[in-house]
Order: sequence, then C-alpha cells, then structure tokens
Amino acid sequence: MTQKALIIGTGLAGLSTALRLSSKGYAVEMVEKYHRPGGRLNLLEKDGFKFDMAPTFFSMSYEFKELADYCGIPMPFEFVELDPLYAVHFEGDQRSYLIYKDLKKLAEEFKELEVGLEEKLRRFLKAAGEIFHDTEHIVIKQNFDSLLGYLLQLTRVPLKHAPKMFYSMWKEMERNFDSFEVKVIFSLVGFFLGSTPFDTPAVYAMLNYTELVHDGYHNVKGGMYKIVEGLVAELGKRRVQMHFGVEINRFEERNDRLSAFIDTTGKRWEADLFVVNADAAAFRGQVLGRKKFSPQKLDAQKWTLAPLTIYLGLNTKVKNMYHHNYFLRRNFEEYAHKIFKNSIKLDKPYYYVNIQSMHNPDYAPPGKESVFILCPVPDLRFKPNWDDAETIADAIVQDLSERTGFDFAAHTESRTVYDPQQWESLFNLYRGSGLGLAHDLNQVGGFRPSNKDEQLTNLYYAGASTVPGTGLPMTVISSRLVTERILNDHGTLS
Repeated sequence: MTQKALIIGTGLAGLSTALRLSSKGYAVEMVEKYHRPGGRLNLLEKDGFKFDMAPTFFSMSYEFKELADYCGIPMPFEFVELDPLYAVHFEGDQRSYLIYKDLKKLAEEFKELEVGLEEKLRRFLKAAGEIFHDTEHIVIKQNFDSLLGYLLQLTRVPLKHAPKMFYSMWKEMERNFDSFEVKVIFSLVGFFLGSTPFDTPAVYAMLNYTELVHDGYHNVKGGMYKIVEGLVAELGKRRVQMHFGVEINRFEERNDRLSAFIDTTGKRWEADLFVVNADAAAFRGQVLGRKKFSPQKLDAQKWTLAPLTIYLGLNTKVKNMYHHNYFLRRNFEEYAHKIFKNSIKLDKPYYYVNIQSMHNPDYAPPGKESVFILCPVPDLRFKPNWDDAETIADAIVQDLSERTGFDFAAHTESRTVYDPQQWESLFNLYRGSGLGLAHDLNQVGGFRPSNKDEQLTNLYYAGASTVPGTGLPMTVISSRLVTERILNDHGTLS
C-alpha cells in the first residue's frame, strides 16, 4: 500500500527529499509558508530585474549528480564552473586579487606578498584533502543513532587530524602562510559557514581543498533558481502537490506517532510520516514545545550570522569587476571578534558583491545590470532593531562606489533591502540566523539535532540545522540521510 509523506518546507533539502521518496514509491505532499518554492534558494523579481536571493554559488557539484542518479532522472539544470573563483578587494589597495584554481596562476597573484606560495599551498592543500577524505564517509555522510555512536565513529578518523579539532582555522593559516592577505583570503571559508576563522576549528580547512582542488565552485546556467525550477518540474511529473501560504503552528499525536500538523487557519494536514524542512532546532521548540529547545536554550546555542541583503537594478553595465567579489578591510581580527555580538559599528562592514547579470544576462534588461550584495551581520539576539537597515545599506553602496570608482547609487533604478527581521519573517529563520546552527565541535555530527525525532516515531528533519550541516551540497546530503532513515523504518514501496 502507498504511504503518504508530508514535507513541511520546500527548501532544497525538502525538494530533494520529496524527489527521493517519490522515487521509492511514496506519495508526497508539500506545504510552504512562502509564496513560491526554494526556501532561501529563491528568486526575487522586481522592476524588470531578477536576483538570486541568497546562495549564488556552490561546491561539491557531484552531490547534485548523485541526487539525479538516485532518482533516475537526467540532471535538471546545467552547472557552470567558476575560474577564477572570486575576487578579493582589501581596503586601501589599488588592486584586487583573483583566486584561481590553477596554483601557479594563484601564486603569481601574490608573488609580491608571499614567497614560495605555490609550494606552501600544495603542502597545505594536501593536508586539507587528507582531512576531507578521511572524514567524508565516516562523519559527514553518516546518520548517528546516539552520541556514543558518533563518538565511537570519530575513533575511526586517523589520530593525526585530532589536534586540528582544538585550534582555530586562523591558527592553521598562521602555521602555513606569512602575509596578512593570504591568511585572510584562505580563512574566508570560515565566513562561508556563517562563523569566523577565529571560532571555526582548523579541521574546516578541508573546505579550502574542496574549493581549490576537489571540485571548485559552480554557478548554474540561467541562475541559481534553475535548481529549484528543475526539481519542481520533476516533482510535477510525479504528481507531488505543493501548497503555498501555509504556516504550521500546531500538531496532533497519538501513541507516540504524529497524526497531523495544523496550520494557522486551523486546517489539518495528515500523513503516514512527516519530514520537516524548517530549522530542526527551532521547530522542535516553537511548534513541538520541547523544553530542550526553549528560547532560552536556543539562544544559548551558537548560531550563524544573519544576512543583510541588498538587491540593485542598475541602468548601465558595471565595468572592471568580476562576477563574485569580497570587500574586506585591515581590521580583520577585531571585526571577526566583534561582529557577532554587535560590538562594532556597521558603518564600514565586510560584504560580498555578486554581479548576477554578468553570467546570466536575462537577469537584467538589455544594457542594464542586476547586482546582489550580502553583508553578514549580528542576529536578532544581539541587534533586535533594524530601523537603520537602509542607512547601513547606503554606507555599503557608498563604500562600494568609492572602492571601485563606479557610482552605484547614481545608476540605481531599483533597490530592495532585506534585513534580518525580514529574513526571519519570510522563512522562519531563528533570530534571523542565515544558516542555522553554527559548526562548533559541540554542534556537529552527533551533537547536532538529529534528523529523526526523539519522541514521535514518524517525524523526521532535513536541512541546515540537522546533520550534516549548512550549505547547498550539505542539504542534498541531508536529504539522502533522512531518506535512509525513513526507508530503514518504513521500507521501500516500489
């Protein structure tokens, strides 16, 4: 007999899980608070411009191929590999640095700052690659039934990697490189995790290996939302229904089983099993009322930085900029230590700029440009009031104009700013945190909220705040792990 799975949320993890379960014979239905699928992997359309709302590139592209192969479908979108990966601009410098995958070209970029960089990089990346391959299948791509099971699994990781669990990524950079600029650039992956390199364990240097050696970074031809559109088209072929404008706030249980979720209108949503693609920690507290996940307990956890995002539609093309750009300053350590708790002024923040129509021309009308700016900022625990969001955005646009020699403000014909309060409201992001729970050692693997509920035997979770972690490929892996759980408990139906 067909079993029905109800998935709460249509983020990438939810869509991927729906595709996997429907491949195994399950009837799948999905509900979503937002007006269109995708979660944070979404599309903003305004004044004739299009904008990727949050993610603009990804690594580990082979995880998407694994998803397609698992479900027996052709790849529903086309990758575009980035090389150079991105450009980095330091305050006060007259030039920017292009980050190439080719280590000889990369070393040439920094020849005046770092002697022998190619040799240093090869040594550093060799060690980072060993960490990645020694942990990928033991830790990253595993379900854990208990904390003890997780700790026992860790004993299979070669002991030589253990020291890097106990000192920071920044310390790892200091052990390998001399120049400030090189240390900063190769520790930016700490910010990709929504944290800082001073708080991120050195083991995450493995991400430098994924970006420079293992797979690199990719965009999608036609824009990142093509991922969502491709998956939704496949789900449509399988008659997976999606309902939008639905927010779940209550539940019914019977004999340790979830019998229904109830939305804010009072409508009951029934199924045989349920998958929550909302924040796995916050949902347990806010909807299920679990004391372990009360606001006080959640606020004591470490969360990733919140997003302040700016979407600019320009009336002309931008010259002399790369597709992906980071704008940094010289107060790196001070800024990293103070930004989380809102103890530094946001008049000169660090930020990322993506010229979206450079690789995807249809994102802007002919002769015009679509620009996305992301500034990681304190979450709502530390900065609850964002009345100054437009002022901060003004300062970022002004700084960008001064550092590039192009007047972005003068050429802006469309502008939208989303602050952490709006991100929280749109996608139920806990305290506006952009990527959910951070990746401290006590918040990863078996320490992370499980993808199987502790009390309700037919309730599961997929997405950022459960295993294995944040980022687009991680959520695809999350869909595989939760599907393994479900098939183990309920079986394959076809």
